[in-house]
Formats: sequence, structure tokens, C-alpha cells
Amino acid sequence: MGIGYTEVLSEKQARALTDAAVCVRYGLVIAAPTDTVYGLVCRYDSSGAIEELYRVKDRPSEKALPVLIGDESQLAQVIAGSLPALARELITRFWPGPLTLILPVQPHLPSVLTAGGSTVGVRVPNQSFLRELARRAGPLASSSANRSGGPECRTTAEVLAQLNGRIPLLVDGGVSPHGHASTVLDLTTTPPRILREGPLGETVRGLLE
Repeated sequence: MGIGYTEVLSEKQARALTDAAVCVRYGLVIAAPTDTVYGLVCRYDSSGAIEELYRVKDRPSEKALPVLIGDESQLAQVIAGSLPALARELITRFWPGPLTLILPVQPHLPSVLTAGGSTVGVRVPNQSFLRELARRAGPLASSSANRSGGPECRTTAEVLAQLNGRIPLLVDGGVSPHGHASTVLDLTTTPPRILREGPLGETVRGLLE
């Protein structure tokens, strides 16, 4: 059952960040602009919130969700162990930006986040509103703001066409700059493996060769 009404706030409105943070803290799913496409975000450490994100999208639960963080200092809340040297190099070069790194997950996090797996995708988006939201509300489980199988969204109008009434809040940040989901690189395999090309696939591949 949908919630019936989606409020749209410009990211420039004074209460947008506060309202977004309150929604996330209370386990709600909202839509917000990223540096790639519009995304759905919720608490990364709440099974209920993550299950609601799957419901909003009609997304199969066997697909894991990536996590967005405000800055590198939040990595320890999401990943287990120390960063490999290659991860540090990539983070220095590409974060904030459209590169998701697959790393070992903190074992206490909900299994629904990782679809029962032992790894998680994480990145710092190059979008100031979203980074500040993550700093205030904690790391954010995320997915593109569209129904499963539907087109990814670059504008609020496109988000509303698919999700109006299914989320309480949509933050309007204008047109998303890239229009494509992030590059995904699995650093838990030897050699590392690009799972999704995204905007940086060719560049990252050149570094790995």
C-alpha cells in the first residue's frame, strides 16, 4: 500500500535537509538527487527501512543494495577490516564521485542489505546535499529512484511518474548530471572485477591493466 502523497522540496529550501534527515532516522524511504541519477535512500542499519525500499521499488530481495556515505570517515560503519592499498588509491582519485567499491561488509549489518552476502558496495557521492544528509542521518542504503525494470530518472518529474505516492518526500536538486548509475568495482576478487561500466569504467579499467 502506498502512502498516498509525495511532498517535493527543493534542496535549497531551509527545511529540506532537516525533513530528509528526520524521515531517514524514522525508517522512511525518500528520494533525493545524486551525482548520477535520482536515488531512493533509507537507513543502512534498519531491516524494516531496507525492506520498505524494496517494496517501494518492487525490487527483488535477492539484489543487494549499495551504501552512500558522507565522507571516508563513515567507512568503518559499513565495511569490515582495513582498506586494501588499491581501495585507498581509488578513493583518493575518484571520491566523491561515481565509483562504487565492493568491500567486505560489517557482519552486524542486516542481511537484507547485502542479500545475505558478505560484501557491500559503498561510495561517496559528488552531491553536497546527499553527503550532508548521510553525515546527519548516518550511511544510506540506496537504489535508483525508479520502479524495478523502469527507466532511471534524471528529474523529479521522472521520479514522480514512477513513484508518486509511494514515498513521503522527494528532494528536487535539478537535473542529475550523469544520467547513468555509478561504475561498480569488486575489490574482493583477484583480480578486481568491474561489475558495471558506468561513467568511469574505461578509466578504472586502464588503471587495473
